[in-house]
Amino acid sequence: MSIEDNKVIVRRFFEVGPSKGDLSAADELLAPNFALHTPLPSPPGIQGMNDVITACRAAFEHLDVTVEDMVAEGDNVAARFTARGVHKGAFMGFEPAGKSVTITGIEIFRVEKGKIAELWGEANLLGVMGQLGGKD
Repeated sequence: MSIEDNKVIVRRFFEVGPSKGDLSAADELLAPNFALHTPLPSPPGIQGMNDVITACRAAFEHLDVTVEDMVAEGDNVAARFTARGVHKGAFMGFEPAGKSVTITGIEIFRVEKGKIAELWGEANLLGVMGQLGGKD
């Protein structure tokens, strides 16, 4: 696979996974031995990724993730993203506030044989907590 092919796979992951909540995309985009490395509690593998997507979409109505920047080298693709949604479900101990929330982060993907084999993710969770705990 070329670097450009890898970038297409990662962009599609954001479009159909987090933004649309299509969990069946895991079979298409994630390798069977997929490894997830994020600060959010989740089981390992594809189930963990699906659990993170499900939890985020339950917490944030109308969740939409925009890829702001993407850089790739070899089998690795780094993506800086912005996620926006309305806080309608519990998240990290915060009860629904009905507030619009913006989450930024960076994820690094390793693509192997046309599928995402690993994902390392860091999101600005402190910024999210500030938005959820602050006053309008």
